[in-house]
Amino acid sequence: MTVDIEKLAGCHILVVGDLMLDAYLWGEAERISPEAPVQVVSVTSEEHALGGAGNVINNLVALGAQVSAVGVIGSGPDAQLILNRLNALGVHTGSVIQDPQRPTTRKTRVIANHQHVLRFDREVKTEINRQLLSQILQSATDRIAATDLILVSDYGKGLITKKLMQKLNAAAQKHGKRVIVDPKGLDFAKYAGASLITPNQKETALAAGIDIVDHKTLAQAARRLIKKTGIDKILVTCGKDGMVYFERNARPYRIRTKARQVFDVSGAGDTVLAVLGLAIAAGYAVKEAVALSNTAAGIVVGKVGTAPVSKSELAASLNLIPDPTLHKQKTVAALTAVAQKLQKSGKRIVLTNGCFDLLHVGHIKLLSASKQLGDVLVVAIDDDASVKRLKGPGRPVIKAAERLRIIGALDSVDYVVVFSSHQLNTLIEILRPAVLTKGSNYGTDTVAGREIVERFGGRVEIIPVTEDISASRIINTIKNSRTNISKDR
Repeated sequence: MTVDIEKLAGCHILVVGDLMLDAYLWGEAERISPEAPVQVVSVTSEEHALGGAGNVINNLVALGAQVSAVGVIGSGPDAQLILNRLNALGVHTGSVIQDPQRPTTRKTRVIANHQHVLRFDREVKTEINRQLLSQILQSATDRIAATDLILVSDYGKGLITKKLMQKLNAAAQKHGKRVIVDPKGLDFAKYAGASLITPNQKETALAAGIDIVDHKTLAQAARRLIKKTGIDKILVTCGKDGMVYFERNARPYRIRTKARQVFDVSGAGDTVLAVLGLAIAAGYAVKEAVALSNTAAGIVVGKVGTAPVSKSELAASLNLIPDPTLHKQKTVAALTAVAQKLQKSGKRIVLTNGCFDLLHVGHIKLLSASKQLGDVLVVAIDDDASVKRLKGPGRPVIKAAERLRIIGALDSVDYVVVFSSHQLNTLIEILRPAVLTKGSNYGTDTVAGREIVERFGGRVEIIPVTEDISASRIINTIKNSRTNISKDR
């Protein structure tokens, strides 16, 4: 299968589902408690990540998708943390409704000596009330027309009801959009009208009422579900044994995983749903999308915790010949994990940002000098819409994807990210740079984000750039030269 990873970028996906917060307590277990025969875990750090439908969103954004989220959360600090994370990813959150009567679902995992030893959950599973259902349906249906595909992530927390699915599927069919569901529970009939569902093997067995012990009984269970639900396509994920795709009146399509060490299967289903849906939205055939999602799932089970798969990881697993700068290119979402790792290892992060439209000697001096101020240099490049707002019509001359590769090719640059100008403060909060640099055409007081950098204990450094040069001046010179040539003719 020939795959263009970049083809996945730009699709607009609507995610409807149970938004959760995954918390991780990391520590060391060196003794048994004198109070009970249990390990004593000395906590060394705590991390938070988006879980449930949030992890589906995380995977989508990491692969370049535009995402709108629809869901219900509580009103406390956990809810605000989820909103902050979603906003940092550039996700549309206008359809995420806060209900003070419901707690935000939170799963806390204790990891001791790199082993998952305990999990405790805070949640309710009662169905949402009629008023909330009405709000959710209105929010979802308002956005369907502008999206390429709808993903439903059901974790059984009371949001995805039979009535919601009926209305959602009807609206999707009206606009010619496909709905793919990661199901939960025993009654898959509530998803009737969906294009495809992605249960795991255990869920398939329970919903079909058939004990799955081999390929034959798996096929029997899948066929029974197709008949009971009226859903023509079912992708059953089978853990280390890969996946099997079933379609009405067609032979099963089995795909096996590559052998690899499994550290943590949490979140693998989210990755399958995200990559499968995104690939189908991008125009891949269903079997191609299944193969791609299987590769992605194989990557994430090798990680501890719910973590998205990156473009570079996916390209490497597919044995593609990647852009040599691909490992430097990060999304805002992916930078969160990068920043946490760098901060834990005590690295000094330097951040600089700008349009970088037509790279010139002034840029080279800025980036070279910036790298010398710390251990890791992150360059944030304004996206095309931001450059147009800043520089006017006709800009940028070079599109963001190309500017990303050009800047990434420089030895002084460790990571490069494309961002919208309104995301600068979020980017600074994620990276917490020791130094934020700008060229000497700025004054310290006029540097955007200075207050946030200083609040985190960092500083703004103005880099002297003596050359009287700018991209705008170069572009204007070229334009004038072309005008003069035309006149001479």
